[in-house]
Amino acid sequence: MSSNPSESTAPAAPASIDVADELRQRFPALFGGAFKPLKLHIQADIQQRAPGVFSKQGLSAFFRRYTGATGYLVAMSKATQRFDLDGNPSGELSEEHKQAAVQELARRRGLQQAKVEQAEDGRRKRAALLRDFENTTLTPANFCALKGIAPNALEALLETARKEARERPPQGPHRRETRAPRRNAP
Repeated sequence: MSSNPSESTAPAAPASIDVADELRQRFPALFGGAFKPLKLHIQADIQQRAPGVFSKQGLSAFFRRYTGATGYLVAMSKATQRFDLDGNPSGELSEEHKQAAVQELARRRGLQQAKVEQAEDGRRKRAALLRDFENTTLTPANFCALKGIAPNALEALLETARKEARERPPQGPHRRETRAPRRNAP
């Protein structure tokens, strides 16, 4: 514990505050609801209106996360104006910035789609592996050698495939007919 009484009564260091919460409390018109495109150089406005509350590093880190959020990019792609700390329009949103947001959203959608396709490809391969294993006459060791799978990984792959098969609804021509059969007219 410090013997200097001024140290114990000093306000909290700017780095110790939750920047997002503090911004929401101080500037709810801008940070309290849906994302809005921020006025350029908004950090200077914040420092002017709340001197000493936020560290430059804290604000920079917050704005990297905030402006990189998908919700912010969607707002940028749809808006025509930027907004100040009071939620008032504060300048047009340039077409260049709007297009950058649109391109980043497209890039993210592409990555997400690739991830989904990769997961589905893995499920298909595991389902085929299970089907082949259930129909083979090979020993597990020979089956693994044929498929290029480590013998100690086979059971985990098969169990995952069985679980996925239980969770997947029936598809295509294998689906059982649920309506009554047609009668031929007399």
